[in-house]
Amino acid sequence: MESTPGPTLLGFDVIYIGTIMAAVAALAVMFAVYTAVTIKDPMAKRVKALNARREELKAGIVTATAKKRQSLVRKTEKTERVKDTLSSMNVLQQSQVEQMVQKLAWAGIRNKELAVIIIGLRLVLPVVLGLAGFIFLYVLEVYPDWQMKRVMAMGALIFAGYKGPEIYLGNLAKKRTDAIRKGLPDALDLLVICAEAGLTVDASFSRVARELGRAYPELGEEFTLTSIELSFLNERKKAFDNLAFRVNLEAVKGVVTTMVQTERYGTPLASALRVLSGEFRNERMMRAEEKAARLPAIMTVPLILFILPTLFIVILGPAACSIADAFTTTGT
Repeated sequence: MESTPGPTLLGFDVIYIGTIMAAVAALAVMFAVYTAVTIKDPMAKRVKALNARREELKAGIVTATAKKRQSLVRKTEKTERVKDTLSSMNVLQQSQVEQMVQKLAWAGIRNKELAVIIIGLRLVLPVVLGLAGFIFLYVLEVYPDWQMKRVMAMGALIFAGYKGPEIYLGNLAKKRTDAIRKGLPDALDLLVICAEAGLTVDASFSRVARELGRAYPELGEEFTLTSIELSFLNERKKAFDNLAFRVNLEAVKGVVTTMVQTERYGTPLASALRVLSGEFRNERMMRAEEKAARLPAIMTVPLILFILPTLFIVILGPAACSIADAFTTTGT
């Protein structure tokens, strides 16, 4: 007994495709329910790095003066091998290492050894991707119809190999900076409350980090690390400077400047933080209003491409079917 074929659309079995889509939808619903039921602490995976920093400060690895400060890259066998190779090729400078360490800090990566490795990847990846593209496009001729597209593909591969690591770090840093910007006004309000309650600066940072750790894990991590450094470093200004170094945000630099001035001159901390909090909230409101003002122009393209064609089909579809049926009946 032969089974009758099901309805098809554009050459595909509608029942088969519908079954697959239903299975995917069921899995998506199960995953959504699982993520909604399970409660995860976003600060849990960051505690290990913070504890390592605390133990590092306890052991006295980080010295109090800038002259005794460690080099930017710790000496390990792998890092030294990469560094010696790049230095022998005259492609490694100390300024490059400093810039890469800064970008890693903005992205939330505190392993300074990766700076030399990423600089090495910028040298190796264009060659590797270029050779791979040459083999696939010109030797094996995977796409024989491509003419100028081959040259464009080779250029894209080489550009991706050279700029890929920096673009990836830039995206990580942008997401992290946006997350910190959103939670900074609330953090300053809590700092004002802690300062008025009589808590010290390091205790205030620790308390705010515990309160905001779940809502803003990136900001909670930075405040916890600042609290640890305030507790162990001899120069408290160094802890605030490290906070400004790790976060690519002018608002954080303003908070750091305020903290340093209050530590040096003894000015009231609560009043200064209250003024900063009000300014940051106004800035956040202005940014939200700017996005809302751009929304009509942004919605124009999806409106033209997706909504209007569907609306025309719904409105004119029945009339077109009726006219087609009328012509068919007349012709018969």
